[in-house]
Amino acid sequence: MELNWRRSSYSDNLGGNCVELAALVKGVGVRDSKDPDGPKLLLELAAFRALLTDLKQQ
Repeated sequence: MELNWRRSSYSDNLGGNCVELAALVKGVGVRDSKDPDGPKLLLELAAFRALLTDLKQQ
């Protein structure tokens, strides 16, 4: 299955901290843009929404 990984428009190509996201049938895939073949997180949609809510509050 080929995933369409997307990077934030706020990211640049200077090697800073960045993640990429991929929409999945029942959730979201998350990976380090600097290590695309490395480990990936697979989050259910509710967990991803909770993560975003927590991040926005910081």
